[in-house]
Amino acid sequence: MSFEFKQKFLILTSFFLLLALSGCLLKEKIVEKGGGEGVEKNLKLKMKNEKILMVVAPENFRDEEYQKPKEVLENAGYQVVTASKGVSVAKGMLGANISVDQDVISVNISDYSALVFVGGSGASVYFNDQVALNLAKEAISQGKVVGAICIAPSILANAGVLVGKSATCFSSEAGNLKAKGANYSGGSVTVDGEIVTADGPGSAEEFGRKILEVLGSN
Repeated sequence: MSFEFKQKFLILTSFFLLLALSGCLLKEKIVEKGGGEGVEKNLKLKMKNEKILMVVAPENFRDEEYQKPKEVLENAGYQVVTASKGVSVAKGMLGANISVDQDVISVNISDYSALVFVGGSGASVYFNDQVALNLAKEAISQGKVVGAICIAPSILANAGVLVGKSATCFSSEAGNLKAKGANYSGGSVTVDGEIVTADGPGSAEEFGRKILEVLGSN
């Protein structure tokens, strides 16, 4: 082996060692800032490209209860699909008009990692809607994450999936949850296994974060 070749070999070896060392130092810096685990988790989520179904009422869904969790979930890399009943554009209580991607009647819940029912006064349209109730039942039976906020936890209660589960909701629906076998917590956001419930628009962002946490632990 010539002296010139040895020099080139040593230079290349040193270069690759420096690259490896730089990668380790970068990882340490991320961990020191407390973001290592979260960054890694978010990267994994982005790679999954999983889908989440958010179900809104055709009209009078609560705007923040849709917009804030959707933003949290999309920022983590999930694809949010919006479903409703019989409309192509759903109307919010505060004036939002949102495009509907899919009618609830055509949903195959196995395509999704989570099912989220958005509240607002219009959500009562699903209280006794067999399609919506079956979606909730199927999601639970398939081990999906299921969320509901404001009055929408009554959809889950009426589907029979809150029996023995801790859950919260807008105060007007507390009696129904108790009557259907739920342990009403009265909290802002309550998590019991794969089920996440929240009490209203003021808890919408936290609701989204809790759904994200449960998805990340699956």
